[in-house]
Amino acid sequence: MRPLLSLGIRALLAATITAPLACAGKDTRVSWPDLRERYFVGFLKRNPVTATYLGGDGYSTELADVNASLPDVSKRGRAEEIAFYRSIFADLEKIDPATLSPDDAIDREVVKAQIRFMLHLLVDLRYDQRSLDTYVVAPFRGVDWQIQQMSELQGGGRGTAEEWNRVTRRVLAVPAFLLAVQATLREGIQAGNVPDHRMVRYDGIDTAQGHADYFAKTLPDQAAGLLKRQTWGSDVVRRLHDAGRDAAKAFRDLGSFLEEAYRPSAGVDRYACGEAEYDWRLRNNLRLAPHLTAASLFEDAQTKVGESQDLLIAVAKEVGARRKLRLDWANRGASLRSVRAVMDDLSRDYPKSDEEMFRVYRRKAMDLVEYARRHGMFDLPTEYRLEIVETPPMLEGTLDAAYYPAPAFKPSGVGRFYLTASHGDVGVLKDNNVHAVADLCAHEGFPGHDWQYQFMRQRVRSIGNVRWLTPGAVEDSSSMWEDSMSAEGWALYAEQLVGEPQPEAPGGFYEPEERLYQLKWQTLRDARVRLDTGLHTGRMSFDDAVAYYLDNVEFLPDACAGDGKDPVKTAACNAARRAIYRYSKWPTQAITYHLGKRDILDLRDELRRRLGDRFSLRDFHERFLSAGTIPSGYFRDRLISESTKP
Repeated sequence: MRPLLSLGIRALLAATITAPLACAGKDTRVSWPDLRERYFVGFLKRNPVTATYLGGDGYSTELADVNASLPDVSKRGRAEEIAFYRSIFADLEKIDPATLSPDDAIDREVVKAQIRFMLHLLVDLRYDQRSLDTYVVAPFRGVDWQIQQMSELQGGGRGTAEEWNRVTRRVLAVPAFLLAVQATLREGIQAGNVPDHRMVRYDGIDTAQGHADYFAKTLPDQAAGLLKRQTWGSDVVRRLHDAGRDAAKAFRDLGSFLEEAYRPSAGVDRYACGEAEYDWRLRNNLRLAPHLTAASLFEDAQTKVGESQDLLIAVAKEVGARRKLRLDWANRGASLRSVRAVMDDLSRDYPKSDEEMFRVYRRKAMDLVEYARRHGMFDLPTEYRLEIVETPPMLEGTLDAAYYPAPAFKPSGVGRFYLTASHGDVGVLKDNNVHAVADLCAHEGFPGHDWQYQFMRQRVRSIGNVRWLTPGAVEDSSSMWEDSMSAEGWALYAEQLVGEPQPEAPGGFYEPEERLYQLKWQTLRDARVRLDTGLHTGRMSFDDAVAYYLDNVEFLPDACAGDGKDPVKTAACNAARRAIYRYSKWPTQAITYHLGKRDILDLRDELRRRLGDRFSLRDFHERFLSAGTIPSGYFRDRLISESTKP
């Protein structure tokens, strides 16, 4: 790392951990509500895909046309964005935090951290010169999220004429956007600031081809299906077809450019962000205490992995006995091999097609809702809607499953649980056997991501608007991951929560076979802390990380050494490589599951200790979710204070 960059990181780290001081020189003429609004709306104007994700056009008339645009990534556009953040930050310093309410004081600190990150990304790291995945996915994300939140039409179908007009205008903007992307990436190539070769191939060249197919055919066909009952539908489809043809050509041209431009750097690892950078992100982005460093997390994670494996072994013994399996539990190595044998036996109960797999997931997701309703765990709406849909092809390389919420600031739209199809791969179908489904449904669906966002959406105006932002990007290598501590922490906590005892259900929701998979994925989230810190600080190579994953999560150390004829081993090897690639390009995201859940459990235990018989689990959940998707380091003390008032 260049000395100048290290100096910049140290300066920003100092700014992050130094508490703001009230002083007589603060300018009270700067209004916090006005400044927060200027920042929030200004941020979404400059980040239109994030604005679409949040339903920004439903928030303010200033954002009414935001869904028709793509980011301005030209040199001039980036300079203007930097000037905007600096202006907001300067005005933030004029506001005395002592004059703000507790919630507003938290929001002010949130904004400062967000702007520090954005300036660090754009000025110190010049990450705009290499954020290839951010650029390539933006047009698809924008359009896909637009369609997700379109108005339902009477008689069937989706999307008003104006909504589809904005989709078409966004597609028309793709060629100019991708030309500006090429110019920005050339700056990075000239400066030696280039992405990892895997990102160039998977998120660049391959994804560009996938997007070309999407805009040329999939999108017009989708529009035709959604508008077949509308008299004006054929005109929309025609215009989308023409715009999509030009967008597809632009993506193919981008793919050719990437193939040639990055040829000299092919095969060179460039994913590790470095220890100083990682530690800065822990402080500024995730709001962790100073003693939690990449080094300490790396060391502590191995202990946590061992503890979760112990629980896994205990449940595997029970399941093995239930299924009358003769297994060796004599020592740890034998026990972990026996855990794998139990999972292999359970995998025989697998869906025989993608159609059956999706039916199993949809049924289990609703079973979880009804379980919570019977036990009064949450205040649930009479009708609970959740879409479980197939992951779009261009996202399959990164995702096995994912969740994207309905827009926060619009009444239309339903949350989507993306599930990646097997396409007939028996190994993938076995991974999604009937016993493995419940845990993933609890995480992505209810009471995990889907319920968290449904709950917050009902209270959208009482949650500070800046707490909804996802600086950098919603989900790619430019992301801050500030929201992930709460969102992924809650989803992992939800996996455990539904397995906790309830009246008339002492074992919780899970059968022992299902609990086995819950503990397997708990072990994975523990392992991710070691993997992510190891990858980004040089303690692990890419291949080291794949091997660690196979040893400690899949219990198949030789999965990648076979001839490809064993579908289970092939699926495990592919899953490991896909996971490590994801961690390599998203520094700190992978650790937020374990750390976020840990923070929730610590907070729950502290309140239970203080309140005794007055402690209400349901009240705790509602207070936690009402804080929004920011790290609990911002609001822990306030939540404890409010919860323990006499």
